[in-house]
Amino acid sequence: MISTAQTAFRDFILRAAFDRLGVFSAGFILLALGGCAGGDFGRTRTSALNDDMHRWVGEEAAASAGIHASQFQLTDDERLLRDYAYPFIEPPLSRPEWKSVFGDYQPLPAPWRHEIAFDRTAYGRLLIDEPHRSHSSRYAQLIEDVRDDLTRTEPFFQVARRILDMDSKRHQARSLIPDLSPREREDTAARLAENALVIKWVQQCITQRASSYRWALERLAIQAPDSMVAEADRLIAELEAQAVPRVAGVEREAITSKG
Repeated sequence: MISTAQTAFRDFILRAAFDRLGVFSAGFILLALGGCAGGDFGRTRTSALNDDMHRWVGEEAAASAGIHASQFQLTDDERLLRDYAYPFIEPPLSRPEWKSVFGDYQPLPAPWRHEIAFDRTAYGRLLIDEPHRSHSSRYAQLIEDVRDDLTRTEPFFQVARRILDMDSKRHQARSLIPDLSPREREDTAARLAENALVIKWVQQCITQRASSYRWALERLAIQAPDSMVAEADRLIAELEAQAVPRVAGVEREAITSKG
């Protein structure tokens, strides 16, 4: 059975193909995907997609903070958290959609690994410099990108709250089980830290994305004033409100788990 993450990824591929390459090319890509990714009886090959394709998000967050990644299997919610985290972690307009279609998929460094200079102007410069038919299409792209982020925030934070609640119970259970091995205790602490750091990573990314969108809108407003400014401003303000940390206990969990 194809997972939710697999279905969403396949839908994204098809949408990008229709938008960017046209109906004929999309049909060709669909056939190619069926041939390359299809396994026995139509099942997707694990080499193309798998349920743990975003497991690296937690592993990268842990490694960047100097923590060994947990060897525990991911729970359904932990897997979902990482799937939901990836679209926020990847900068908007960081690569053309046709590259996504053809599998240009790369893990990204967590902010704690080294000082990563955040350039809030990168998105706006790319949006403005890229050829468009009219300035209104730039506004439309900006609005679409902000709306996409807004639709992702609530599902992510719903899962994040469930995970932190379960992790609180996991932390309590750890002290009540007398015969846990040192490795089990280490893996438990590592998973608590991983989950908290992934949530913190996404919160930071939402803040950065809102800042990038704001910079882009300000430049569009002076280069090509349009009535669409008001709608874009309203949506960005909504995303800025979402950027405020919405999950309590992340800092506590991360610090406690590392101790």
